[in-house]
Amino acid sequence: MTKPLRSENFSLFHDNLDDYTKEIIIEKFYEDGIEAVEDYVIKEDKIEFHLNGKRFLSVMSIAQHQDAHILGFLLSEAVIKSFDDVESIVISEDGLKVEVIANVSEEGYSNLFKEKTLTSGCCVGVTGNAEKIFDCAFINSDYKVHAKDILSNMKLFNTSSKLFDNTGCVHKAELVLEDGTIYVTEDIGRHNAIDKVIGLASMNKKDVKKSVLYATGRLSMEMVVKCVMHKIPIVVSKAAVTFQGIKSANEHGITLVGFARGSKMNVYTHSGRINV
Repeated sequence: MTKPLRSENFSLFHDNLDDYTKEIIIEKFYEDGIEAVEDYVIKEDKIEFHLNGKRFLSVMSIAQHQDAHILGFLLSEAVIKSFDDVESIVISEDGLKVEVIANVSEEGYSNLFKEKTLTSGCCVGVTGNAEKIFDCAFINSDYKVHAKDILSNMKLFNTSSKLFDNTGCVHKAELVLEDGTIYVTEDIGRHNAIDKVIGLASMNKKDVKKSVLYATGRLSMEMVVKCVMHKIPIVVSKAAVTFQGIKSANEHGITLVGFARGSKMNVYTHSGRINV
């Protein structure tokens, strides 16, 4: 074991080959000593979102899929109705500023500047739709999937990524469409990851009304409402669900699945979409 490091050694940062991590020297403590080791930590950045020349939000995120992120957020908050409303998306050279030019109605602007709610969880997000004040119609989708397919997809989904293996510090979201198309995103925030994956599908003009959303984080109300806004009928997580999440899913026709692990899962609402 080596001698303990002093705090000034924490300055031994250097860029990793991966743009989203930093390699540092840390002190690993054991019962019988201390060891100096190299470790990787996630590199989050403050990213500014601009709409039609005005900054409306700064978000702590991984500087990856920023265009999909801002698009997914604007769609989730009912600021725009579809990708067709967007004229351009420009990411700054350093990746820390995203500018969108879009056709936005008065109602869309009103939704954008509604009072935001600081959402629950260690990976905090903001939403103006925590009270479901936007149009959240009941989802009558007849889309069905087999339980074995959900569990099989979840096993693949839970396969660690290089970013998670290095840092243990990202959430992941995945959309599996009826035609077999799969979109996957990662971020430090579970809300960010979902906005990004929805944005990717929208940018590629994909219909998500017959799809399954897989997530690593717990499914609280605001996560469910994102699915309602995009009419995604089934959402699955390996983690827990909250009471308000269950209530929202039941009220709006979402099939809510939690604790999808191994060979079993809990279906909390609208189980008719799951075939055995």
